[in-house]
Amino acid sequence: MIRKPSEKEEEYFKRQEIERLKKLQEEKEKQMKEEEKKKLKELHYMKCPKCGMDMQEIDYKGIKIDKCFSCEGIFLDKGELEAVVRKEGEGILKKISKLFS
Repeated sequence: MIRKPSEKEEEYFKRQEIERLKKLQEEKEKQMKEEEKKKLKELHYMKCPKCGMDMQEIDYKGIKIDKCFSCEGIFLDKGELEAVVRKEGEGILKKISKLFS
């Protein structure tokens, strides 16, 4: 005599399968996002956001800043503006803020 699983058992196993498939899809999406992020970084890393040319890292009083020698743009990473202000004093911050007023 063949014993058929109850509806609750079938529902349980179906849920388990759905969860497994959902988890696989999430992992696949995460991997794709990481790969896309890596590709974008390779394309844009140390490229000038203004003109697209290569930028060089220069030392300004011990602070590494990015400079584009093509368009003469200077770009600061997170925390570098604050470091420049600490080195130069409050006067430079007022000069910079005038640019945005």
